[in-house]
Amino acid sequence: MNVFPWFTRRTPLAAELAARRDRLPDPQPLDDRPLRDQRFVVLDLETSGLNMSRDLVLSIGAVSIHDGAIDLGSQFECTLQRDTGRLSASVLIHGIAPSELAAGVEPAEAMLGFMEFLGDSPLLAFHATFDQRMLGRALKQDLDHRLRHNFLDIAELAPLLCPEAGIRNGGLDEWVDYFGLQVQQRHNASADALVTAEIALILFSRARRQGLESPAALASALTKWQRRQQAPAF
Repeated sequence: MNVFPWFTRRTPLAAELAARRDRLPDPQPLDDRPLRDQRFVVLDLETSGLNMSRDLVLSIGAVSIHDGAIDLGSQFECTLQRDTGRLSASVLIHGIAPSELAAGVEPAEAMLGFMEFLGDSPLLAFHATFDQRMLGRALKQDLDHRLRHNFLDIAELAPLLCPEAGIRNGGLDEWVDYFGLQVQQRHNASADALVTAEIALILFSRARRQGLESPAALASALTKWQRRQQAPAF
């Protein structure tokens, strides 16, 4: 018996959507090309709650970084069509009206549109584990597709590259304040993706000054730093 019947796609995917899904490119590895030469996609999700096993993706905001700059002409924003009767009180935080959800894009079409925007690029997100889990489950549920793209977590890269800030487990707001940035609207997927991209560019500049010139070098340094953080103190 399936405890969460909405987890498995209930109807077959339309042939046109399945054909588009099957044409999606394989993801790029985090390789040795210079950071400036790598296209990244910065992702933020608004969800019905924080339970990664049961809650739903409600909206997707994403912006691309290319040639060392945010490409404001290359953004993705989408509200998904959802049954508002199943949503928790946490919806009040991001302010997506029930009418917006009722009129949203059919989930399979929304997920496919995002994956086509993403292409083969690696992803950046703040608290990336949450976005990775939620996106991966939504893709499996709505598109019968497995997420294989690499993620880098801005919430972990920031204290690695900026230890002088003294912010170890800070939220997005704390890093926004530390770098003196402004956010158009918090708990809005597109606005949060944009300010996360601004932080990412600052961090990439710090990384290059520390000799971390590529996505592979950055990922390796982050893995080593995370191990040191988890090591028991003697």
